[in-house]
Amino acid sequence: MNRRDFLTTLAAGAVFVAARNAQGGTDAAGDSKGRAKGTKTTVALVKTRDRAKGVSRAIGLLNVNPIKGRQVLLKPNFNTADPFPASTHNDTLEALFVHLKSMGAKGITLGERCGPPDTAEVMQEKGIYDLCKKHDVRIINFEDLAEKDWVRIQPEGSHWRNGVLVARPVVDAECVVTTCCLKTHGYGGVFTLSLKLSVGVTHKKNMTELHTSFRSMRKMIAEINAAYRPSLIVMDGITVFTDKGPSHGPKKDADVIIAGTDRIAIDGDPGGRDFEALEIRFCAVFAHRNFCLFSCVWF
Repeated sequence: MNRRDFLTTLAAGAVFVAARNAQGGTDAAGDSKGRAKGTKTTVALVKTRDRAKGVSRAIGLLNVNPIKGRQVLLKPNFNTADPFPASTHNDTLEALFVHLKSMGAKGITLGERCGPPDTAEVMQEKGIYDLCKKHDVRIINFEDLAEKDWVRIQPEGSHWRNGVLVARPVVDAECVVTTCCLKTHGYGGVFTLSLKLSVGVTHKKNMTELHTSFRSMRKMIAEINAAYRPSLIVMDGITVFTDKGPSHGPKKDADVIIAGTDRIAIDGDPGGRDFEALEIRFCAVFAHRNFCLFSCVWF
């Protein structure tokens, strides 16, 4: 399918499922790792403006259930409390609460570390405490974790001087589900998709090193992802930032919900984005030697 046919299909309101080939690169730590070369991972894309229906349909198209009977840690994107797409839309979060329970989740815990603003203040401003109480969802504010509840991660060849601290609830989670926005980021990494979302599982004390490491920043972001493997990823691309970000920027409606189980495949999926393929390839996937490089043939 070429780009014109793809966009025509989206305009018709269709559902699109792509099988992304994992062949042709070093295995991705935490995602493609463990799959034989030549195998494929499924990415589902649903054209919609209805978040509840889009979340349910996109996850259903994957035809897998890694949730049943497991305790789920759900990681949203609450960098700040600014309105979507700066932060996860509450309707998307609620749709996930409902759908994960319908998939048989034993329990759901929302875990997050915001920044620069205080995490508790961001959650209060967004109404997250009331929303989680409504759906019997536990909350872990990573900023409140004790020192013993942080794990130092330092992958081979890491660009972090002394590794990076990752929240133990994420590392030890039985099942991690992440939900990301689709936006540009003017200060770090250029794009915020599923790989960049992992910055929110690290300790705030790591941020000075990250944001002053201009040459290695994208590689350092990629390396955080070696700490854990999400069982499910849902990207809300109904509206996107096309410049600036992460809190404010020009917006466009893309009207898509994307779901998958592989962060690299998710970040390489098109979603009808008006971004350059080269930037997606080297900013979203970060060109780290432990991560596959998928060609973005959609642009």
